[in-house]
Amino acid sequence: MYKISAAAAAILITLSAFGQITPYAGQQHREIKSLSTADVADLLAGQGMGLAKAAELNGYPGPAHVLENAESLALTPAQRLTSKMLLDRHKVQARQIGSKLVSAERALDQAFRDRQIDSANLSRLTADIGSLQAQLREEHLRTHIEQTDVLTPEQVQRYAQLRGYRLSVPSETAKPALHDKHH
Repeated sequence: MYKISAAAAAILITLSAFGQITPYAGQQHREIKSLSTADVADLLAGQGMGLAKAAELNGYPGPAHVLENAESLALTPAQRLTSKMLLDRHKVQARQIGSKLVSAERALDQAFRDRQIDSANLSRLTADIGSLQAQLREEHLRTHIEQTDVLTPEQVQRYAQLRGYRLSVPSETAKPALHDKHH
């Protein structure tokens, strides 16, 4: 067996401690510590960021992917127009909320950076962020509900297949599609 002196053991422990890379290493240089550059760009662009997974993976399509698959879904002109209008409205809303969320995260980061944080300030800032996160997620999920109302149950099922999901959408609970409502 090898014998290691106490000094050598201390050096090995120190080297291994300093040699470890933590998950946050390098992130201290971000403008907003809690958001990556990609996160900020996605929030400002109104991207989904997985916020609508509960809807998407349970048979509620989103307008961006519906429009991408318009031909395969055999969308009617009315469905295309409604889906486009829904997407456009959604993007405006998501971008507005996303911008507010980025600003709120920046304010929290700034309060910590400036050492101006206390319990009351922390509660206010995190409550603002939480509220905006909830609003943004609700916007994404609501848009999926509204999009589903535009489609027939068969189109919803086809959408799931095109996206690689295996789900069955109960036709008795599906609402009539927009084009059916006008005839």
